[in-house]
Amino acid sequence: MMLDGIPRGKKIKTHEIVDWRLKIMVLFGTRPEAIKLAPIIHELRQKFFQTIVVSSSQHKELLKPFLKMLDIETDFDLRIMRKNQTPNEVCSKILAKLDKILAEEKPDLILVQGDTTTTLAGALAGFNRQVAVGHVEAGLRSGNLYSPFPEELNRRLVSQIANLHFAATERNRRNLLAEDIPTEKIFVTGNTVVDTLHYILKTLTPSHRIAELVESTEGLKRILLTTHRRESFGERMSENLKVLREFVEKRNDVCLFFPVHPNPNVQEATNEILAGAERIFLLEPLNYKEFIALMKNAWLIVSDSGGVQEEAPSLGKPLFVLRENTERPEAIRAGVAKLVGGNPQTLAKMLEENYTIDTWIKSVSEVSNPFGDGRAARRIVKIIEEKFGIKNKTAGRVQRSLF
Repeated sequence: MMLDGIPRGKKIKTHEIVDWRLKIMVLFGTRPEAIKLAPIIHELRQKFFQTIVVSSSQHKELLKPFLKMLDIETDFDLRIMRKNQTPNEVCSKILAKLDKILAEEKPDLILVQGDTTTTLAGALAGFNRQVAVGHVEAGLRSGNLYSPFPEELNRRLVSQIANLHFAATERNRRNLLAEDIPTEKIFVTGNTVVDTLHYILKTLTPSHRIAELVESTEGLKRILLTTHRRESFGERMSENLKVLREFVEKRNDVCLFFPVHPNPNVQEATNEILAGAERIFLLEPLNYKEFIALMKNAWLIVSDSGGVQEEAPSLGKPLFVLRENTERPEAIRAGVAKLVGGNPQTLAKMLEENYTIDTWIKSVSEVSNPFGDGRAARRIVKIIEEKFGIKNKTAGRVQRSLF
């Protein structure tokens, strides 16, 4: 994702600066955060804002190839991940390390995204240093404090801290208003994942291994599965995997692609239930372009991921949501996704029904994307400019505050 402005590393003359007064810190720790913040980072740098990129490395090995693909270089890496850490341990490490960076860099604004432990820690660290916080993808609510866990609580707490709330949809805005967030602090922008998808689709060429996989399954109905959420672990995940294995075994014209998450809970269930099954392809974690290429070639997507609920409509693909509730009901209301719930037998029934009568599956490609038009990052940066009073070309840094 190369910048349309100055090449990386080029020296900037003072009179060329649109605004160097504002120093913005962008924090992420997981793949979805990086994917959704990448277009904002590039937009900020195109406008010559002083942009500090910080990674907590909450997804350590999974994050590196995504950053390279998205042309994102980090200024600070907190390197907080260790095996079998609790959310409390992750949060405390991020707070301690980020506090030192905030003290040294003194940013005017810290941008966090979504609902991870990194997001919560970043918002808390900013609040304690009285640094303004902007929350990208604000206002998502499932209605159940423990599902998804701990994400639902994280996003609610961040909403109490944030100064700027960038809501992806009108429904997200209404959720925030219902919690007494002032209307002048809420902005409906669309979801930045659509920005990233639009960029990737312009130049998408499947890798050799994905091209071979797609070619070898030509003529089959391809199911793409992702499952990794904490609330899916255990018996529910095992039973869902059994349902999918049995469905594929009964239908000779169906196959399953499953990029297996490295979490030991997912690995153990997968090896026990799916390993060696015919027409089931267990894959190493994919880079984002490879994953999008598989999504484009899927007949049906089955997932408990929040991000996939946004990506599937953007690609016109039908989705079964492996969760009891969703904070993204827009996809269901638009007719792109269906909620499975917590009963694996419901999944079995839905698979059979939509295989026998595939009217819904065929209709999804005609549905308008409820998550935006691919210009969310541009809107977010423009709002930041307006809120901090940045209008003219001005040299010299004048610190502003939203407090």
